[in-house]
Amino acid sequence: MNKRTAHRWRTLALMLTAVFFAFGSFWLLQAIQTDDSATAGNVLNEPDYIVENFSFVRMTEQGAPRYVMSGARLAHHPENDVSEISRPIVESMDPGRPRMTMHAERGQVYHGENRVELIGKVDIKRPATPTSEALHARTEALTVLADDEILKTALPVQMTLGASTMNGIGMVADNPTQKLHLGGRGQIVYPPRQNAAPPQ
Repeated sequence: MNKRTAHRWRTLALMLTAVFFAFGSFWLLQAIQTDDSATAGNVLNEPDYIVENFSFVRMTEQGAPRYVMSGARLAHHPENDVSEISRPIVESMDPGRPRMTMHAERGQVYHGENRVELIGKVDIKRPATPTSEALHARTEALTVLADDEILKTALPVQMTLGASTMNGIGMVADNPTQKLHLGGRGQIVYPPRQNAAPPQ
């Protein structure tokens, strides 16, 4: 009877040991797989290339410069094909159209959509031309559709056009047609009229 009991205890101990090792192996495998997945995710989110003090030119189909983008640093993320830019400058150079320059603290380039998001202290300048007045605008975020030369924002905008001052909530500016739309309850301040000189 004692021999049978001892044999049963030895068998039970062996079975428990086997179960322990089986669960231990399963836990270790799960931990390794989780760690590998996290590592792979981190690697995928890491930039695949970084460029300091970069500048690139987008050309028209005729081979002329369409716009130039430059900045202090560009980091491209392959997971979503988006580039993060520090201190970006975007300058439109399409021939026959008013040249427009935009500065910001940072930016994001969505390469698949040819869309640029400028963020933080966005400053827009367009010099006067024979057919248009000088434009200067400030806002905190701006969407730039570079190929279409369309600028838009839903945030407050402060703008001067020639000698006039304008404020509004939201803006859409079409550079090729030189059309400008301010949203919300915008305010426009015109300069006082100059009195005509008395006849001599």
